[in-house]
Amino acid sequence: MPTHADISAFLATEFPQNKCTVEAVGNASATVRHPVGFAELRPGGTVSGPVMMAVVDVALYVAILGEIGIVPLTVTTSLNINFLRKPSAERAIIGVCKLLKLGKSLAVGEVSLYSEGIAEPVAHAVGTYSIPRDSARASGTGVLIGVAA
Repeated sequence: MPTHADISAFLATEFPQNKCTVEAVGNASATVRHPVGFAELRPGGTVSGPVMMAVVDVALYVAILGEIGIVPLTVTTSLNINFLRKPSAERAIIGVCKLLKLGKSLAVGEVSLYSEGIAEPVAHAVGTYSIPRDSARASGTGVLIGVAA
């Protein structure tokens, strides 16, 4: 499976416009960090919703690629986010993803977003990704993450 460095290099090459950095990846999870500056703020001095949704999307993508390998055409099919509280305009957004199910063609995960250094989440999201058929893993079966068989 790809390393932290492999995934970081892939994102830097294929998504140079992406401001997220990979902090950790592995064990069906990922943590990403997005710096917050003036460009990420909306009126009212808070981090914009599209920035937070982008962090969710990147965290899910990284966690999935960490499990299946670099499969560029793994794409978002569904994303639902709940904004819980106002994030700090002076702190990076941290996205912590945990995959809930990794199947042959779909992956489902949840992401909690935090203002860096603050314990309470600012948002919670659940997303589904489609995995291209030509990248099917040898086992041929889906895996429920964290569920005893």
